[in-house]
Amino acid sequence: MATPSKTPPGADPKQLERTGTVREIGSQAVWSLSSCKPGFGVDQLRDDNLETYWQSDGSQPHLVNIQFRRRTTVKMLCIYADYKSDESYTPSKISVRVGNNFHNLQEIRQLEMVEPSGWIHISLMNQRTNEPISTFMIQIAVLANHQNGRDTHMRQIKVYTPVDESSIGKFPRCTTVDFMMYRTIR
Repeated sequence: MATPSKTPPGADPKQLERTGTVREIGSQAVWSLSSCKPGFGVDQLRDDNLETYWQSDGSQPHLVNIQFRRRTTVKMLCIYADYKSDESYTPSKISVRVGNNFHNLQEIRQLEMVEPSGWIHISLMNQRTNEPISTFMIQIAVLANHQNGRDTHMRQIKVYTPVDESSIGKFPRCTTVDFMMYRTIR
């Protein structure tokens, strides 16, 4: 059972993006949910607003499916959870599965969370080779909630891939927003 590396409340994974070592790739995927209440679906899960959330509406496990059009290298998942706001809706046990499709998913991480508050960083590095995984599909399964809650809330999920070093040469990392807008040569 893995322990998630938890950032202090309020620490944003976008700070990792600003270092230039990772890039958020959630917009390249097709997202689906096992269930949701009207107005509390994928749009709220991906809107960059920590006040909105996905709310499931059915029996456990509650599933978030992230499917890529081609095999994609993934280094890390970041999930925002807030026990103080969501109480019994807050996940306490999560399984992360990867594979080519729904039929061959394999669990690579299982997390126990105790009253989480903030961003939870889940490494998707291969434990044998210490390389990021390469997959067509990621499934996040909420296996249990705090206080034996039935439905779940997830406020945000981010998916990160490593940024390849330039083949042209080594350039200094652009870390400010102004520089990052112009860091790619077209």
